[in-house]
Amino acid sequence: MTQNAEKASLGVARSPVIEATEASTVAPPPRPSPPSIWRQPYLWLVVLAGVVVFNFLYAFPRYFSTDSTNSRSILDQDVQIHFGLLVAHVVTGNIAMITVLLQLWGWLRRNHPRVHRFSGRVYIFAGALPSAALGVFVLIPLRADHQGSIGIVTMGVAWIATTITGLVMARKGRYAEHQRWMAYSFALALGTTWGRILVGLFTIWPTMPLAVSVIVELANWLGWVVNLLVAHWYIERRAKRRHTPKGDEIVTYPSPAVAR
Repeated sequence: MTQNAEKASLGVARSPVIEATEASTVAPPPRPSPPSIWRQPYLWLVVLAGVVVFNFLYAFPRYFSTDSTNSRSILDQDVQIHFGLLVAHVVTGNIAMITVLLQLWGWLRRNHPRVHRFSGRVYIFAGALPSAALGVFVLIPLRADHQGSIGIVTMGVAWIATTITGLVMARKGRYAEHQRWMAYSFALALGTTWGRILVGLFTIWPTMPLAVSVIVELANWLGWVVNLLVAHWYIERRAKRRHTPKGDEIVTYPSPAVAR
């Protein structure tokens, strides 16, 4: 019996040593590779901030001076408030672009949702809707030259539609759809950026073998169409897809409340 007790004690003493040895041989889990620089959200936020500053500097120096001779658009001399309407359009448009920057700031949305909601209301009611409405229903009809007007009007109508749809989705608590439609609205808010860059390039390179009418039409369509395609690609890329045993595909879009 004494021998059995000694064996038992030896077995108990030996077990922790064996377990410790086995645990020490287990390889640590591999460290996750750092995300690509192109997947860093703050990189794109900085790029967007640069776009906002570019638009601000492009528009405000001319219209904030209150000198109608600085207007890039030909003014209708029979409409005394034409320049004032242009200034209102420029101010509300820049409000929209600045609040777009705030709306896309993930840290602000996660940590200060009240500020996010307030800036969203400012974007809609003091930026997007008045700027688009002024452009579509007032300024375009007053233009002396209607080259490129179809592209601008189409963009303005789409901007109003996507903004109102995004607002309705938020009121219904359908936040994933709200995020989708507001992403489209933001893309349209920045739709004139590429057109302005194109105009600047054509100004630097005046020998471009294209008619002025073609350049204007291209500038007024290309920017917002490209932005919409990029916004749609980004939304679909973040979606999670799985297939049921029957072969049906189920797509889940992340809600802004939990999205990074």
